[in-house]
Amino acid sequence: MIDMALTFAFACFGLGFAMCLWRTIFAPSVPDRILALDTMVVNVIALIVLYGAVTDSGLYFEAALLFAMTGFVSSVAYAKFILRGDIIE
Repeated sequence: MIDMALTFAFACFGLGFAMCLWRTIFAPSVPDRILALDTMVVNVIALIVLYGAVTDSGLYFEAALLFAMTGFVSSVAYAKFILRGDIIE
């Protein structure tokens, strides 16, 4: 039963990742692209955690945590760059 649930979750998050990738490429404005990239980071984190559950390894959970921190900082930096034109004040 858990195998079917994990397969379903992989399919859902993979579809979400593909939709965010499409939105990143074909978005009408830059803020839409930033939001799509941020959502794509969340989907990648979910896929990493699911893969860690499948392989029963704790290493993937730590990798997901590092990816989450990096994704948050990069989203904030990119949004700040778009709004102000400068990252470092």
